Amino acid sequence: MEKKIAILVDGSFYQKRIHALKDFKTPKESVDFFIQYCKRHVRAERFNSFSLYRIFYYDCPPSDKEVYHPLLKTAIKLKNTEQYKWMTEFIKELTTRRKVALRLGRLSDNAVAYNLRPDVTKKLLNGKLNIEDIKERDFYLSIAQKGVDMKLGVDVSSLAYKKQVDKIVLIAGDSDFVPAAKLARREGIDFILDPLWNPINADLHEHIDGLKSCINKNGEKGL
Repeated sequence: MEKKIAILVDGSFYQKRIHALKDFKTPKESVDFFIQYCKRHVRAERFNSFSLYRIFYYDCPPSDKEVYHPLLKTAIKLKNTEQYKWMTEFIKELTTRRKVALRLGRLSDNAVAYNLRPDVTKKLLNGKLNIEDIKERDFYLSIAQKGVDMKLGVDVSSLAYKKQVDKIVLIAGDSDFVPAAKLARREGIDFILDPLWNPINADLHEHIDGLKSCINKNGEKGL
């Protein structure tokens, strides 16, 4: 009997991590790679008969707010930025793909700000960088997500209790998934974590059934 595998993806983590490994020119090109990457996990089961149940993608729509930039000393209209346009097209493209379920949360109305990158802040405090040397690229847009982790947890519960799949692959990079992983494993589901080569805490290994990234550290095929 053919077994089913579900791929669950923390979209915010995926975007940050994959764009650090690869360069995509268009949203469509990025979605094409994303679908193929997820399917690598299905093909990785060389000695088992697995088929893809569904790809679940968890993220938030891009923010269209105006946010004050402390270096430029002006409000940035996020809706007019290339990042907003790119992410809007990426999400739209995802909705057209077969076996992809889009799970969108919402962005916090209050926790939106341009912050200095941690490594830049460290250099400032250590005296290795002067305040006059700070550039626009040294800032990042910080936006808190709401509802994403809850949607992921609900889907894992549904998949587990209804016995809809035999294996779950979670593409994520932090420990927020641990309660969901415990539930799935108690229900007999094989739970695999793909951190896209991002280091994980050693104690997380006890909450998963395996660790597998289907891409190498140079952003190329890892199988």
